[in-house]
This record gives sequence, structure tokens and C-alpha cells, in this order.
Amino acid sequence: MRPSVRIPGCENEAVSEENVNGETNALARCVREVVEFVDAGGWDQPPQMFALVPTELLAAAEPNLLDQLLDGSELTPVEQDPFPEDIDGGSRALDEFLATTSWPESVVGCVLVQEIVVLPPEAESDLDDALAPLLYDRDAADNAARAAAESHPDRRSARLIAAVLRDGPSLCLMQLRPDDDSDPYAGIELLTYENLAPNLVGALHATFDAPEDD
Repeated sequence: MRPSVRIPGCENEAVSEENVNGETNALARCVREVVEFVDAGGWDQPPQMFALVPTELLAAAEPNLLDQLLDGSELTPVEQDPFPEDIDGGSRALDEFLATTSWPESVVGCVLVQEIVVLPPEAESDLDDALAPLLYDRDAADNAARAAAESHPDRRSARLIAAVLRDGPSLCLMQLRPDDDSDPYAGIELLTYENLAPNLVGALHATFDAPEDD
């Protein structure tokens, strides 16, 4: 894995407004809220999608959300229905499902959380070489890659959190699964890496280009 950096606006204790503003600040707040919600459910969860809706729009129907408006929460994450049971994090099936996803105009962004397996760079190179003969069959290559990654001795489990706003900024973060030596009382640490999941970010942006389902 490449060196990581902390994300302004997504620090452990609270979302900071330093170095972030406007849409980016609103997106960072939502990401932090989603991460805390998902983390409370523990690990080994299926992928989860959240729609981002203007809080004032929701408050018109739910007056109890007015407190969030006063707190500066411009956007509210809304958990969506679960993905089909056969869709796992990091799978080709998830990519295909996203290609069929669209949103109503009231939704201005989304956050996708999925669990993935992370390998060090040298292991990724070995994996690429081993899978080269299977590349003619994308399903076979995908299944073999997942099986090899999950059995690799240097693997790390992680959550990949990708968030985008319609015609706006994006955030892509990673939360490594704590190991046996980790402090159980430590806060949530969100990291990013150079060029982290650009295809996924593009796929989420594309869900806002698709025509809305009737």
C-alpha cells in the first residue's frame, strides 16, 4: 500500500471545517456520519449505499430534522435498500449493479461503503501475473482474483468509502480493519491513497447521468 494521508474534514473526533468549505465540507460531514453508522454494525457486512438529500428538503416533511439544519448539516444521508445477496464488496457484480443505478432529482449525492481485501504492491504484482492466462474470461479472472486475495497471508481487510456529489466533488477513503494488537478504544481513522479507486468514483458519478427509473 502507498503512503497514506489523513483527510481534512474527516478527523477522528469530529469533522473539521479547516481546509474544507462549501460542498466539500458538506460531503465530508456526510461521509463521517455514514462511516460511524456502518462501523457501529461491526465488520463482515455487505455493501451499503446511502443517498444524500438536502436536509431542508427532508425537514419540510420531517420537522424533527430542523435541529440538524441548525447544526449546519446541509445534507442528510439516507440508507438505501440492501443490495441483492449475491453482490459482494469489490465484485464485478457490484460494478454491473451500479451501471443500472439512477437517482431522482432530489438526491444530490451518494455514498457507497464496501469491504475489500487490500494487498501490498508486491503481492498485487504476483497476482496480476498469475491471473494473466484468465483475462479472456472476466468472470473467471474476477473469481480467481478474489479467492487469491482472500487467501494471501499479507492481506488486510478494509472498508472502501466512496462519496460523490452530483456535478460536484468526491471523496474516496479507506478504513483498515483493526488487527489483534490494535487499541479497541481508538477512534476511527480514515485514510486515502494516491489515485484511490478512480473507476469507482467515476461509476458513482455516472449514476447521476443515467435517466431516472419510472
